[in-house]
Amino acid sequence: MRLLTFATIAIGALVSAGASAATIFQENFAGGLGTFTSSGSVATGSYGARMRGGLSGGAQITSAAISTAGFTNVQLSFDRTTSGLDLGEAAVASFSTDGSTFTQLESVRTASGRVTLSLGAGANNQSRVFLRFAVNASSLLETYTVANIVLDGTGGSDPDPGGGVLPPVSSIETDGPFSTTIDMNAGSGRSGWVVRPTTLGQNGLRHPVFVWGPGAGATPSSYEFHLRRLASHGFVVYSEVSTSSGSEIRAALDWLVSENGRAGSPYYQRLALDRMAAGGHSRGSIGTFAIASDSRLKTTIHVAGGSFDGNGSRNLRNPAIYICGENDTTATPNCERDYSATTVPIVFTIMDNVDHINAARSGLPAITAWLRWQIGGETDRRGMFIGAGCYFCGGIWSTRSKNW
Repeated sequence: MRLLTFATIAIGALVSAGASAATIFQENFAGGLGTFTSSGSVATGSYGARMRGGLSGGAQITSAAISTAGFTNVQLSFDRTTSGLDLGEAAVASFSTDGSTFTQLESVRTASGRVTLSLGAGANNQSRVFLRFAVNASSLLETYTVANIVLDGTGGSDPDPGGGVLPPVSSIETDGPFSTTIDMNAGSGRSGWVVRPTTLGQNGLRHPVFVWGPGAGATPSSYEFHLRRLASHGFVVYSEVSTSSGSEIRAALDWLVSENGRAGSPYYQRLALDRMAAGGHSRGSIGTFAIASDSRLKTTIHVAGGSFDGNGSRNLRNPAIYICGENDTTATPNCERDYSATTVPIVFTIMDNVDHINAARSGLPAITAWLRWQIGGETDRRGMFIGAGCYFCGGIWSTRSKNW
């Protein structure tokens, strides 16, 4: 992956990300430019951001200000490809701490693959860091494509002294200790809800993030009870009308990452970007399967939403849970097929006398406990799902697991 054909200029030394690195900012451009602005010919898609040369000299994209406050050893990683550049032309990655003077990290003519570059001490603990990618070429046939941008660093002053563990609760069947607030008109398209603890960052906590997809024909308001329950346990929960492609989930992750890095945002430096999850009910589960390979997701939750073609589990990269109802004759057979095909650590529970519509409400205790285990830091909750006498192995719950 890191065998590259390029000449590195200025301070762009090739480095490896340390084990203690924490994500500061991410962008993949699948849903557009995000917080970046552009000049010249620039297109975005699943391939990333593609800049084309031209008679005016080329094209470039520049990020909004990113805070690296509290971080050292700041590094930029991204995938890049160049095509058709002639001698004297270049694709350039650079950064700035004032938005006007940019320091070159890499200048290449032929390049392919992923690279990790150190920004040097000048980018440590800064309130405003800007990233810029530019192609200097004379033809529209000459291109520079960048994708999957990650800015990370060592969080020497991480304000989360508890290591990400949420405040303890006595029950996952009831509300947690946080009062809740709904931020409507959220997201890049202002069509989502964020349901969150009213006061973010209490006692230095960075909140785990969960993106929830409603079922077909439903909206976030249809699940207000569910979303408030999860937020009361300390999670920041985003929800938007679902598609089967899951594009809105990726866009939500992009937006939340951006808001965490935007000074003035209510989420600024309050989100645990290394503890993000996604899930949904029915169509929301289908969309979650579609984007489950996103490297930012630590787990996925699939409620009454087995894949139609039996291939949904192919995208899973991390532990997942299937929560289905005994009386759901449409989805539960698909859940069974997905479970058989799943190769990652998986828990599958079927609730007695529960139909398709009621699966989300009935499954809420399992959703809460699963999130507290997988992204809330409560590793002892494993025993609620796996092993003899597990919490979700009796009563209405019939639970299986494998690959652990």
